Amino acid sequence: MKRLLFILICLFPITISWLEAEVIFDFKKNTSIRDWRIVDDGVMGGISAGQLRLDEQGNGIFYGYVSLENYGGFSSLRLRKKVAINGYSKILIKVYGDNKVYQLRVRSSYRDRHVYVKDFFAKSGWQEIEIPLRSMEPQFRGRKLRMANFNSNSIMEFGILIGNKVEEQFLLKIDHVILK
Repeated sequence: MKRLLFILICLFPITISWLEAEVIFDFKKNTSIRDWRIVDDGVMGGISAGQLRLDEQGNGIFYGYVSLENYGGFSSLRLRKKVAINGYSKILIKVYGDNKVYQLRVRSSYRDRHVYVKDFFAKSGWQEIEIPLRSMEPQFRGRKLRMANFNSNSIMEFGILIGNKVEEQFLLKIDHVILK
């Protein structure tokens, strides 16, 4: 029995590491993405336009254009899903980027108007970005708040935002988002 377990661990190390993680979302070919929503700067009069689709391999593709017209400048992707932290300390997101800076965003309560954020650089190529939850800083409408960093027992909303103060096309492939 011990030998069989050893063989399984050697053959399937990725499976074992996923057992230690809580999956927030795993994009796959037949996955429904209807619970994700796009929030662009149109809520403030801007004209940026983001979209989400699945590619042939089953990756989530967040793409579009950020415009600075009409005081705009951002596009975001959001998923409302209650996830208990249960001792997890990091969010891992596997992405294939476009050499741009994005922002990981979480909300700890549906009532909160602020979010907790951490910037990450998405290089051209697959990478797993690891963000410690306690490193995520509180913000409201792009302004830092004088509050403690993320320190909650749950996440109610997960998001990714692009808003680099430049007009640009963007395309971010997303494989999965997990708590570790």
